[in-house]
Amino acid sequence: MQNLYTLPAVDDGAFENFCGGNLNGEHESCIDVAAIPGAEEAFELRDSKPMGAGEKLRVTAAEVDDFVLGWAKKRGLAL
Repeated sequence: MQNLYTLPAVDDGAFENFCGGNLNGEHESCIDVAAIPGAEEAFELRDSKPMGAGEKLRVTAAEVDDFVLGWAKKRGLAL
């Protein structure tokens, strides 16, 4: 597998917010996600909270899909 952390940085404008209520202020309960330039089916996730600024996780689409499906099943959520 390609080392996703060696690929170019993701432009801040490329991120989408997926928010969970913003109980602590604007965009403080969100996870941001963007496609990684130069990679096929790879993404960067980041924390939207000020204390999590700069913390990023790079994953393949298959890894995200596996996580989402497992999380939904564990939580009893319908997709």
